[in-house]
Amino acid sequence: MAASSSRVGIVGAGAVGLYYGARLAAAGTEVRLLARGDLPILRSRGSILLQDAAGTRALGPIAAFATSGEVGPVDVALVALKTTSAAQTRELVAPLLGPGTAILTLQNGLGADEYLGQLFGAGRVLGGLVFMSINRTGPGEIRCFHPGFLALGELGRRADGRTRAIGDLFTRAGMRVEVVDNLDEARWRKLVWNIPFNGIAIAGGGITTDRICGDSLRAELARILMVEVQQAAAAFGHVIPDAFLDRQFEVTPPMGAYQPSSLVDFLAGRPVEVEAIWGEPLRRARAAGVRMPALESLYGRLVALCPPPPGT
Repeated sequence: MAASSSRVGIVGAGAVGLYYGARLAAAGTEVRLLARGDLPILRSRGSILLQDAAGTRALGPIAAFATSGEVGPVDVALVALKTTSAAQTRELVAPLLGPGTAILTLQNGLGADEYLGQLFGAGRVLGGLVFMSINRTGPGEIRCFHPGFLALGELGRRADGRTRAIGDLFTRAGMRVEVVDNLDEARWRKLVWNIPFNGIAIAGGGITTDRICGDSLRAELARILMVEVQQAAAAFGHVIPDAFLDRQFEVTPPMGAYQPSSLVDFLAGRPVEVEAIWGEPLRRARAAGVRMPALESLYGRLVALCPPPPGT
């Protein structure tokens, strides 16, 4: 797959889908975005507004479509749906697939890679982990608090030439990319931040990350949760050093009054990815004989606070 001629279809016009669509399009990649609520403004403007340290700018061109059938087959199908939309995945993604289409999921937590593999074949599936701070601020508009990086890996396999070619698409768009040979380990590493900060933000009554880091009891709970994730990951052969945990308390305070993505969904009354981010890691840890009492308590609180998606 030549990076310069790839067509990327994006399913999910939230903060992640809009951000990567905007950056790829601005670098010359043909981007075809499946949009619903944002469709009128994206079509009229033809670009996505990005606010970051460099100011506010319009990035594009963006081709926005109302249905997956209109998007049609692409080289890379980038799935940026929330895991709470799993029931819609087959109908939204299938029309984007040609014989050689790779599926790249940028979804949170554990289980999304395997689910896509069951639907469309594991050989198509790559996983991407978004280590950045970003919010959708309006239709076709996003704000980036911290650019971070994107980690890419293959489902159940070491990274190959296809993974690196897709990584080149993002690198050419000015983004930092790390290609990993163990996708499962990378997902557990991301949970080191996602489990405590997303969870405490909601359970704490809708608080931002600066208030978690600035409160000794909340920061201590965050650290306890991180250690539990570290121990669970070790049961699957993944070594997460203490320095990685320490680093989370170094990179988070500069984000300021940041609302993690799960908190944004919670405050907006949208379904929260409770099962993918908290439930599935807890279940896998239990199956491996690892106790996670702090996560078990947090998960129970989140289940009570966050109603499941309709139809589940």
